[in-house]
Amino acid sequence: MDRLLSRAVDGVLRMSAQRVPDRIAVRYADRAWTYAELDAAVSTAAAVLREPHHLGLPESARVATYGHNSDAYLVAFLACSRAGLIHVPVNHHLAGEDLAYLLEQSETSLVLADPALAERVPDGFAVKALRDAPGSLLDALAAPEPYDSDRDTGDLVQLLYTSGTTALPKGAMMTHRALVHEYASAIEALGLHEDDRPVHALPLYHSAQMHVFLLPYLAVGAENTIVDGPDPAGLLDLVEAGRADSFFAPPTVWIALANHPDFGDRDLSALRKAYYGASIMPVPVLERLRARLPGLRFHNCFGQSEIGPLATVLGPDEHEGRMDSCGRPVRHVEARVVGEDGEDVPDGTPGEIVYRSPQLCEGYWRKPEETEAAFRGGWFHSGDLAVRDAEGYLTIVDRVKDVINSGGVLVASRQVEDALYTHPGVAEVAVIGLPDDRWIEAVTAVVVPRGEVTEAELLTHAREKLAHFKAPKRIHFVPELPRNASGKILKRELRDRLGAAVGEE
Repeated sequence: MDRLLSRAVDGVLRMSAQRVPDRIAVRYADRAWTYAELDAAVSTAAAVLREPHHLGLPESARVATYGHNSDAYLVAFLACSRAGLIHVPVNHHLAGEDLAYLLEQSETSLVLADPALAERVPDGFAVKALRDAPGSLLDALAAPEPYDSDRDTGDLVQLLYTSGTTALPKGAMMTHRALVHEYASAIEALGLHEDDRPVHALPLYHSAQMHVFLLPYLAVGAENTIVDGPDPAGLLDLVEAGRADSFFAPPTVWIALANHPDFGDRDLSALRKAYYGASIMPVPVLERLRARLPGLRFHNCFGQSEIGPLATVLGPDEHEGRMDSCGRPVRHVEARVVGEDGEDVPDGTPGEIVYRSPQLCEGYWRKPEETEAAFRGGWFHSGDLAVRDAEGYLTIVDRVKDVINSGGVLVASRQVEDALYTHPGVAEVAVIGLPDDRWIEAVTAVVVPRGEVTEAELLTHAREKLAHFKAPKRIHFVPELPRNASGKILKRELRDRLGAAVGEE
C-alpha cells in the first residue's frame, strides 16, 4: 500500500501495467484493453494534449471532459494526470447557463466532448472530439507516442465540482496525493480484489464511480466493464451472464432493481459484492434486497466530493443492528461530530460531521471565502448532521440544511422517509419542510406512488409509525423525483417548486 501512496493518479495504472501487462483492464462495448495497452494509450493521449505539434496545452491548463461513459472518457482523465493538466469532469446533462458557468468558472482551455454534445459547448471554448469522430482523441491512440511529465503528488489533478444541491457548484481542488490516499482507503475498506469482475454503470464524471471504484480497481489489477448507464435490465443481464459479480449504485438504482418485474426470477447467484451510497438508503429497501439475496455482501459507502469522496464505510458484517448507519471512518480519514460551537457532542447527540484527512481537497477553485468557511477551525465542515454511537459508528440524520423546523421542534427527514417506505404504495419518497403560518415549516412528503394509494392512507400510516410532530402534514404525489446525476434527490428544487405553489394559495 505504501508503494501506491507515493504515486501520481496515472501511476496507479502504470503500476498494474508493470505487474499484469496482459490482463484485461477495461471492456467497453466491443473494445477491450489490456493493462499494457491502456497505459500506452494514456501516454499517447497525454502527448496529444501537451506536445506543440498537437494541441500544445500549457502545464496545469484545465481540460473539461463532456461525455457519456466510455473507455475514451477514462483515457482522457488519466492522460490529463500524466500530462500535468487539471481535469474538469462535466455532467453530460448540463447545457446553457449551467454548462457555461462551470466552463467559465474553471477557466477551461479545452473541452473534450462527445460529438453529440459538442454543439452545446458555448462559443469561445476550444473543442476536440472525445470519440466517434474523425480526428478524435480516441482515433489518435492508434499511433503510439510515449509521454510523461514531471509531477509532484501535491499538484492539482482535478477540479471535482460539488453536486450543487443547495447552491452553485464549487470546484473542489483535488491533488494526486488526495485521490491516491482515497484509492488506498477504498481498496482496504471495500475489500476490492483483482479477482473481482466489477461493472461501472454510474457516470464516470461522478466522483464515486471514478474514484471509489474504477481507479481503485485498476490499482488492484481487476477486469473492469464500463457500461453506458445504470439500466436495471442491463445490469441483471450482466450478472446472470457471469460478466459482473460486483457493482456500485445509488439507492435510486437499487430501488429500481428491487422493483423490476424480473428481479425475483433472475439467477443472480454470481453477484457477490454490492455497494450503495451517494445518498441515504431507505432501510426497508435494504431489508428487501437482503431478503432476496441473502448471500450478497452489502457495503454502505458514504462521503462527499471534497474528500475524494469516500469517508466512511459500513461493511457487510457490520449491518446487523445498525442498518441505518454509514459505518466508521476509513483508514485515512479522521472524523468528529460537533455542535455549533465546534466542540464534540456526546454520543447519541446529533451534530455536524467534520473531517481531517490527506484525502481532502485543497479548497474551492477561485472561492477563498467559501474555502475559509468550510475549513474553519482546521477541520472540514461537511454539512451532514449525524449521530455517533459508543463504538464510533455514524448514522446520518440529515443534511444540516434539510432538517425541518416544525413548530420549533427539529425533525429529521430521513426518519419520516423510512416510515413511509414501509407502506407498499410508496415507490419513492422525499420529505421536506415547506413554509407554514402555524408550524414555521410543515413536514411535507413528496411521493412517487406504486399502484393506487391516497393521501389519507399515507397520513394515517405515518401517524401510526411516528410521533405526531414528525408525521407529515400533507402529501404531494409526483410521477418522479428530481435528482442529480449521482442519484441524490434535489430537495432544494422540491422546496422551491412546492414552496412557490404554497405561497400562491
